Amino acid sequence: MYHKEKSIQIKNSASALYNNLSVLRIAPRRLTYFTVVHANVVNTVSASWDGLNYSHRQLQSKEPNVATSTSLIMQAAFCVLPSRDLLVVSSQKGIQMYESDGSIMVYWHALDTPEAPTAQAVFARGISAVSDNYICVGVSSGAVLVFDIPSKGSNITLSEVLEEHKEAITDIASECSGSQECLANLVTADDGGSMCVWKSGEEFQLLNKIPGLDITCSSVKLWKGTVLAGYGTGQIRLYEAVTGILHAEVNAHARWIYSLDIAPFSGLLLSAAEDSFVRVWHLSMTPETNSVEIAHLHNECVTDTQICGAKFCDGDGYAFAVTGYDLSEIIRYVQS
Repeated sequence: MYHKEKSIQIKNSASALYNNLSVLRIAPRRLTYFTVVHANVVNTVSASWDGLNYSHRQLQSKEPNVATSTSLIMQAAFCVLPSRDLLVVSSQKGIQMYESDGSIMVYWHALDTPEAPTAQAVFARGISAVSDNYICVGVSSGAVLVFDIPSKGSNITLSEVLEEHKEAITDIASECSGSQECLANLVTADDGGSMCVWKSGEEFQLLNKIPGLDITCSSVKLWKGTVLAGYGTGQIRLYEAVTGILHAEVNAHARWIYSLDIAPFSGLLLSAAEDSFVRVWHLSMTPETNSVEIAHLHNECVTDTQICGAKFCDGDGYAFAVTGYDLSEIIRYVQS
């Protein structure tokens, strides 16, 4: 179903972080941007669709006006809003927002770091654009910061802080099917496996809380009103977002899941884990029961590699890309 394409080399290897790959497809310019985190550096590569041109850029997690301070980066993700695309980088010190090519930093938000060292680590992790003008970023306290993004310029403001989670945020996702009927359009997950389902707006509204089982939910997606959650147990669970009804539970991997992704137009689901496997699943809605079914379609094994990032390169799931811990390349697979 899929075959391996030529890999894209990156300047540094990928760190072992959840969801450590982000992909942005720029159709008018026939380019795809990839971004991967290594320690305190974000590696970005822009690749032309004909495979002939690659351009590399590295961003460091630096505070504005501080020459030496670099902090470990937890995640870098492209956020697509109707009016603009931004690259958001979250670290131990704060949150940086760049133009999508990484050329200009448009916003910096510092995290509150305690004066005295505490047992609690401070970091930001979990990044998602939601609705027309918001970007949400999670922090280690369990709070979710909601930023209001203007259509251009750097007048970005922190508009709300959502304080429902008790543990560090792991991942955040917004409704990706483009369906306007979906009441819920944001899901947030934490280290204890709890998930909160939200409706965005002037004030974000909590619609449902799905309790955790003290097992980390490392990656989460929202598709057609269904929450798709990947766990440290290697399981994938499918919940109805608004009611929290469990539709399916799959023992998908032998080890910790690091990344889930969904191709919204085709209903293909990608899962990747420490067990060196990337699996492709197909989701289908059953209109009579309004439930989701999941079927296994395809496997790829990246031998001896702890996979930490996997993303579809397009909305149909025609191609996907994979990163692995200590691997200085992005591996690509395309439908045969």
